[in-house]
Amino acid sequence: MSENTFDKVVVHPLVLLSVVDHFKRSKQAPQKRVVGCLLTEGPPEKTLHITNSFAVPFDEKLEKPDVWFIDHNFLETMFEMHKKVNAKERIVGWYSTGPSIRKSDLDIHEIFRKYTQDPAFVIINVHQGDGALGIPVKSFRSIEEVKKDGQESKRTFKHCPSEVGAFEAEEVGVEHLLRDIKDTTVNNLTTSIGSKISALKGFKERLNEMSKYLQDVLAGKLQPNHLIISNIQDIFNIGLNLDTNNLNSQISITNNDMTLTIYLSSMVRSVIALHDLIENKIQNREIEKRLRMESYKKTQKKEEEKLKQKKENTENKK
Repeated sequence: MSENTFDKVVVHPLVLLSVVDHFKRSKQAPQKRVVGCLLTEGPPEKTLHITNSFAVPFDEKLEKPDVWFIDHNFLETMFEMHKKVNAKERIVGWYSTGPSIRKSDLDIHEIFRKYTQDPAFVIINVHQGDGALGIPVKSFRSIEEVKKDGQESKRTFKHCPSEVGAFEAEEVGVEHLLRDIKDTTVNNLTTSIGSKISALKGFKERLNEMSKYLQDVLAGKLQPNHLIISNIQDIFNIGLNLDTNNLNSQISITNNDMTLTIYLSSMVRSVIALHDLIENKIQNREIEKRLRMESYKKTQKKEEEKLKQKKENTENKK
């Protein structure tokens, strides 16, 4: 069993591609999910980099969440094959296409505790569309929840910060894959506005989550967590003060400056294009003039040769 203690999970592009390929090949119904094993290289660190994965045969009954099957023998055989290719790889957890935690996940998590002391459980949402907000990755670890009223303690999932990251070589590969997908003809202004709209939608969604949490605390549905409340207060403290009188004028000035820059850029681009067009026409005229001169010289030379030949013939006859 390998030790694995982490505070953050970084999922690499190869894992995302493998999970999507696993789900597409399995041809599962939309409500069903697939499960696989997560691998990494190197010694344990606080930031867990998940660099590889492989699929594991899995099945469950939707109407009976307690009935499920995972192929242990296949898992161990595949891991041994991966070890032959890369001896540094080790099991660090498992993935599911979710899109949420299910009742049997804690039992599946206990199986992977045989291979690593603290396995990571990563939910990769393959159903998330282009318009969705946030990354399609959620990571969890299991902790032992101690009951205050003397009841038997049990394990539960705790959310961990997660992100999608890549090493330099992986970034190059991803750029090559996206070259055929990314539309390079889209204006940078359009892309910038789209990014801002997406960010505002994400901000609105997070505000709704904070509002729901505070309402549940006020209603007594949740216990107040002073750390969360302190973080919410910090977020609002560093936000924009929308009540200032100068805000509208500042936004207008900034917008006008950006618009002027775009206008000047377009004008300069047009002038440069017109200059290139004129230069091209001048060069074409010079080339045509040179070709005409060469053609005229060749014609003159042939005429002179004909006259010379005619004169020689006349002298020979005399």
